[in-house]
Amino acid sequence: MSKLIKPYGSNELLTPFKEIGVNLADVEQMPKFLLNDSAIANVVMLGSGYFNPLQGFMNKTEAISVCDELRTLNGLFWPIPVLNITREMPDFKIGEKVALLDSSQDHNPCIAIMNISDVEFLSDQDLNYFCMRIFGTNDCNHPGVNKFKKLGNYLVSGSIEVSQLSTFPMDHPDTFRTASQLREIITDLGWRKIVAFQTRNPMHRAHEEVCRIACERINADGLIIHMLLGKLKEGDIPAKTRDECIRTMVASYFHDLPVLISGYGFDMLYAGPREALLHAIVRQNLGATHLIIGRDHAGIGNFYGEFEAQEIFDKWHDVSELQIQIFKADHAAYSKKLEKVVMLNEVDNHQAVDFVTLSGTKLRELLANGQLPPAEVVRPEVAEILIDFYKLNK
Repeated sequence: MSKLIKPYGSNELLTPFKEIGVNLADVEQMPKFLLNDSAIANVVMLGSGYFNPLQGFMNKTEAISVCDELRTLNGLFWPIPVLNITREMPDFKIGEKVALLDSSQDHNPCIAIMNISDVEFLSDQDLNYFCMRIFGTNDCNHPGVNKFKKLGNYLVSGSIEVSQLSTFPMDHPDTFRTASQLREIITDLGWRKIVAFQTRNPMHRAHEEVCRIACERINADGLIIHMLLGKLKEGDIPAKTRDECIRTMVASYFHDLPVLISGYGFDMLYAGPREALLHAIVRQNLGATHLIIGRDHAGIGNFYGEFEAQEIFDKWHDVSELQIQIFKADHAAYSKKLEKVVMLNEVDNHQAVDFVTLSGTKLRELLANGQLPPAEVVRPEVAEILIDFYKLNK
């Protein structure tokens, strides 16, 4: 019997994923609903078990409850509404079964069947309200807000039966795994204490060292680097390049630490503190006991305080619901004095000149110009991959 941490909100994973697929003859007779990117990502997360124990899309009343109280209508703690918003008003009847079509694939195959419980109108005031609660801002310069406000004004809710996980298993066959698949792998490895690291970027030296520090202090059996494989904002490094960077770094520098590299099919929300809470639920569902939350976790620009994503866990104490523990990490950089990467809040007698640092803008500029950044910031093997990427994408 598995001794892994329980999934969030249930004793076993309760995914709406049905491996037998859908009957095409039945689908032909059903009304069709073409999903946008955001809804597809939610279907994949529900079907993958990462949104356990949820079984579908929320209606307006439940979404407001999650926004205001961080709880579903049945009392389950949940930080961000799981929504299916569309631009055109669907002509569906309550109780009707509808085929959900994947707009990201040729011929728009059916990836889920939805049992319609409600179709509701969202005013622009409603959308602004959701944005303020989810993202903490209505500013369209925030990429999450900008995307959310363009989804539409009609909310379609109901439970779903997932038959396909979009293109993620095909596009990332060696990396994409469902929560249940990762639980099986971790169980086979015999791991009990597992540190998870969330990333939407290639890993630099600071990320690498924070992972080591967390694993050493927790006395972890292993580390899972769990990368986001969905859509990011313009200018971010795409998933396949990130995957190559991470695998190269692990193969070259993680000989002393058991590491599992995997990924999940979700889009980045850039929702800061609330997204950090969601990340914790996702990692508990895959079997991790600890999640690293670093400086400006899931943040963007100056929309959130540097450690706001850590502080939100201190404001919510009910460990009977969220069992995964948080490892709080500070900004890390290479110390010339100590000749190693350290967390800045843990060293004395240091000034700014004692660290090797590089802004994100400067780092991208060097890589785009084919120049290797300092090895104290980015491993040279990783830098070479990124330089090649920028050459091909000039």
